[in-house]
Amino acid sequence: MDKIKILVVDDEARMRKLVKDFLSIKGYQVLEAGDGEEAVDLFFQQKDIALILLDVMMPKMDGWEVVKTIRKYSQVPIIMLTARGEESDELQGFNLGVDEYISKPFSPKILVARVEAILRRSNGGSQDVIDVGGIHIDKTAHQVSVDGKPVDLSYKEFELMTYFAENQGIALSREKILNNVWNYDYFGDARTIDTHVKKLRSKLGEKGEYIKTIWGMGYKFEVSE
Repeated sequence: MDKIKILVVDDEARMRKLVKDFLSIKGYQVLEAGDGEEAVDLFFQQKDIALILLDVMMPKMDGWEVVKTIRKYSQVPIIMLTARGEESDELQGFNLGVDEYISKPFSPKILVARVEAILRRSNGGSQDVIDVGGIHIDKTAHQVSVDGKPVDLSYKEFELMTYFAENQGIALSREKILNNVWNYDYFGDARTIDTHVKKLRSKLGEKGEYIKTIWGMGYKFEVSE
């Protein structure tokens, strides 16, 4: 069986080696790129990369430009690595379609856990199809359509939409959503959830009204009769 390929992009060779060592122990095949241009070239040459670990500050082409370029053609899961922990950076990453955001320094073991969680959810092999209120979710194809029209969702937006649909009418706290959709103990705050919900509502159009805000708690997905 072929190993799952992960692309690690960072201009620091020491950081690439650290991440590669921990991922290789888990059986992943790790490809390395030292700048954004090399990362884009590698991604389109390989075709079957399952996940990208991407630094923000790099020569030639920074992480934001790499995300913009790849997102034109692929929804491959992307985890951003950055030494900067400012809220504006995090929001920019999510708005561009980044799935995870980890500030340096980080625990390699936590990083591996997040990688495994994303890959487990994206390759779960579920054949479920969900139809609710004009929203069609094909979990096998990882596609969502509204009233028959395809909706382009990022990996994490799709996971969030699926989780809402599978828990119709149930009040979901932000903590519960983070633990189930992100599938790890998240040590950030509610802005991650709120940013994704805002984008998901927008992409669903009128159906976005199905996602109700429960003030002071979280959200509830409820289809209007």
